[in-house]
Amino acid sequence: MDRFVWTSGLLEIHEALVIQQRGVRIYDGEEKIKFDAGTLLLSTHRLIWRDQRNHECCMAIPLSQIVFIEEQAAGIGKSAKIVVHLHPAPPNKELGPLQSSKNSYIKLSFKEHGQIEFYRRLSEEMTQRRWENMPVSQSFQTNRGPQPGRIRAVGIVGIERKLEEKRKETDKNISEAFEDLSKLMVKAKEMVELSKSIANKIKDKQGDITEDETIRFKSYLLSMGIANPVTRETYGSGTQYHMQLAKQLAGILQAPLEERGGIMSLTEVYCLVNRARGMELLSPEDLVNACKMLEVLKLPLRLRVFDSGVMVIELLSHKEEEMVASALETVSEKGSLTSEEFAKLVGMSVLLAKERLLLAEKMGHLCRDDSVEGLRFYPNLFMTQS
Repeated sequence: MDRFVWTSGLLEIHEALVIQQRGVRIYDGEEKIKFDAGTLLLSTHRLIWRDQRNHECCMAIPLSQIVFIEEQAAGIGKSAKIVVHLHPAPPNKELGPLQSSKNSYIKLSFKEHGQIEFYRRLSEEMTQRRWENMPVSQSFQTNRGPQPGRIRAVGIVGIERKLEEKRKETDKNISEAFEDLSKLMVKAKEMVELSKSIANKIKDKQGDITEDETIRFKSYLLSMGIANPVTRETYGSGTQYHMQLAKQLAGILQAPLEERGGIMSLTEVYCLVNRARGMELLSPEDLVNACKMLEVLKLPLRLRVFDSGVMVIELLSHKEEEMVASALETVSEKGSLTSEEFAKLVGMSVLLAKERLLLAEKMGHLCRDDSVEGLRFYPNLFMTQS
């Protein structure tokens, strides 16, 4: 922690912002300190931490001071962390929150998620070492003395060295265990890619295999799930998470929508998506927020809300006029239909069947008979006969 120096937080001429994440707490080794809620910024040259409540409290550490980094998984009641191992503090170091510390590493705790993407970007910067290729025009601006509202020193409870070494060993063992899990996930992704390839070949050779074999194989593909489900741990919380989720929804819902006539209720979408995501389940609120982003991102799907409040996902190519004309043709052939009868004929849920009939009624093509026997729809003869 004694490697940090006070800074204004402004970027230098050749310095560029890479990523930032809110809700990050800093640990000095294993010890909690008063820097518990801030925004962590990664630039091409530095790690910068700014207090969310007091923006005057801002400190930074050069990336050149970092030896290596490692991930620490979340636990019960504990946030995921990035462990940053540091070189010794230089003798001519500027003023900072601590002038000395016995710990050679800090921990960055991500209380609002986003640590996976931050770790990836930080690893890239450590590999590329762009601070060597793009030196700043002058030394980083630092505050030479204490400023109002800043914390000069933090009380730290001493920890026995033996206990500290034991914890380091535990962290190392956990990291090694998760390396094996990562290898397993790589193999799983390869299997999903293979399944997609086989599915494409099935489409090309529809006549060479039976329908039962096709249905059985599709069920296998669905059980394999999504290769890289979008999660809050990867993209944090807020708009960025919902935008990435919307893009993934567009990818996985295209084929099911085409098979179901271009429209699905949001309830069906929720069940289908969560079944494919496995353990990374979506909340209804996240699904709705992601669906609202579909049109904003100009994706081939859109969220539609009927007058009754029923929410559906439909293809942009889905034509309302064709849908109403099809409903009118079906009802005219049978003379009259209830929503249950219509659903059975066209092969869709009763909920969507009723909405389609109500839409046709709203446009004047159908009329209703609402009696004790239920709601029944008839062709509107005033429109079809002169």
